[in-house]
Amino acid sequence: MALEDTGPQNALVCIVDDDASVRDGLSRLLESAGYRAVAYHNAQSFLAAPSPEGPACLLFDVRLPDLDGLQLQEHVAGLSRRPPIIFMTGHGTIPMSVRAIKSGAVEFLTKPIDSDVLLATIEDALSMDRDQLVGQREEGSLQQRLDSLTPRENEVLRRVIAGPMIKQLAAALGTSEVTAKVHKRRVMEKMGARTLVELIHMAERLGIEALPIK
Repeated sequence: MALEDTGPQNALVCIVDDDASVRDGLSRLLESAGYRAVAYHNAQSFLAAPSPEGPACLLFDVRLPDLDGLQLQEHVAGLSRRPPIIFMTGHGTIPMSVRAIKSGAVEFLTKPIDSDVLLATIEDALSMDRDQLVGQREEGSLQQRLDSLTPRENEVLRRVIAGPMIKQLAAALGTSEVTAKVHKRRVMEKMGARTLVELIHMAERLGIEALPIK
């Protein structure tokens, strides 16, 4: 599955920096490169804004007047939407950068930042976020398909992924082999699985455990 409209002009970069000149300079650079840029003067104003829906990345200064960048990273980690984070600092330390990277930051850049390095880092982060969004949409689609199953079909699914022969499946369901085949086919169709192996992989992603065939 591919995201539609994945070009730079549809990607958002959120800047959080308390220096107005830095915010303005970064916004101009990003917009000249074809990105959409939204700048915030502190962590609270960023957290109060709506979460980005499409591909995005976050550009945080480490030193901020309310929550600092590392504390803001902790807040983002608790959100349902967590775009990749790039840190900027003029006063970074090795322990600080290690903490940021271990907590999931894409990069820790020292000011003044080379424009080409920054843009390349941003594109890498956006690529990561596109992949993340695709995965989330696939998970959501799988869950919707699972929710469409009746209680009986849900049981069939959990029986089928155990890999029984039709005769064994029919016995486990307490029905005929013909009916068991119909149930199995309907589950495969509703889940969008072309093969049993594909259905098993879907079940694994959804955390569904097989019901043993006795």
